Amino acid sequence: MPLPATATPLTRPVKVGDLVRRRLRELGRTQGELAAALDLPELYVADLVAGRRRPPAVQQGDFYDGMTRFLRLHRNDLLLCARAERGDGEVARRRAGRRVRELLFALCEPARARVLMRRIARPGGTELEHVIVERLLSVAKGFARRQLDDEFGVRVAARRAGLRSSERRMQLLDFLDTSPMTLTPADIVDFVQPRVAAWDIDLETRAMRIVLRSGDPTPGRRFA
Repeated sequence: MPLPATATPLTRPVKVGDLVRRRLRELGRTQGELAAALDLPELYVADLVAGRRRPPAVQQGDFYDGMTRFLRLHRNDLLLCARAERGDGEVARRRAGRRVRELLFALCEPARARVLMRRIARPGGTELEHVIVERLLSVAKGFARRQLDDEFGVRVAARRAGLRSSERRMQLLDFLDTSPMTLTPADIVDFVQPRVAAWDIDLETRAMRIVLRSGDPTPGRRFA
């Protein structure tokens, strides 16, 4: 029996969950089958379809490529929908939570951390805090993205954490969708601390020196 034809290209965005639900119905496939094809828990797909989970960032190309192939969609349909649903508007910045700051600044030399904390506490210090958080987050996301692209690495990390590989993939996707304003203490413990050994920032140039832990595939200093 021939496979159903590829969907007609979208002319305007719709909710990602609505598009996925419609194509599953047209193809006679289930959410469980889609989850298995993506190596993700069925709950992840169910939440996405129901609108309880925001679509991943469009930079997660492998996720959208896999879903596009399974649902026989046109190449950019899901990206069009995800961009519209996520929105690109500027969000007002706010300070990180106290525990998040404590964990991040524990990776900085204590005397230097006190100087930086005093600077951040001044009016306008939120911008400096975001520079620090964004760059540390970028380093940790780089590792998470490499692991997500490495099927063997996902399985190894999952075994170490007592998880299924699908659960580890879900963790990685969730972390890659994290922003400085949604970063949690658990994110820092699970993803930032294992990669970053120490950091500092030049208050004049805003250049950061980030020292990676020796377990990183490319250990050493990184400047951002």
